[in-house]
Amino acid sequence: MSTSKQFTLKDEEDTIDFGAALARATFLNPYDAQAKSGQPGCRTMGAVIYLLGDLGAGKTTLTRGFLRGFGFHGAVKSPTYTLVEPYEFSLCKIYHFDLYRLTDPAEVQYLGIDDYFQQQNICLLEWAERGRDLIPAPDLSVSLSGTGTGRKISCQTHTAKGERIAARL
Repeated sequence: MSTSKQFTLKDEEDTIDFGAALARATFLNPYDAQAKSGQPGCRTMGAVIYLLGDLGAGKTTLTRGFLRGFGFHGAVKSPTYTLVEPYEFSLCKIYHFDLYRLTDPAEVQYLGIDDYFQQQNICLLEWAERGRDLIPAPDLSVSLSGTGTGRKISCQTHTAKGERIAARL
């Protein structure tokens, strides 16, 4: 069970919009009133999503859009130095990880990594390969690459949950 979907985005605003659409795709019922209004109280199916791409590919920009899909309009910074940035909503938590600075996969254990991967939580991971076998496999991988002024996005599903999310994009 593996599906791949490709998207071409013109600019940063398209990347933010795609992130918001990806967020809405994680809602349990994307057609309920809260989901339509983008309110942060709607329930999600939870997910582990790997964000893949070179430095500057737009992973944090996509995350900013993802959080906007939940109604968050505050600053979104790359967790390069903090390793994880938490965002709490009424019915779920979103954790944005950046494992770029890890030199040994075992370092993720110092983060208490297992505590973040609860059923209703959504975990967005940049540079997940640096945590290798110590972090859960993804439901969905989102690869970003530059195409001149725009970006190309490829979504690869890895689980039934990933299939459900991708089908809504």
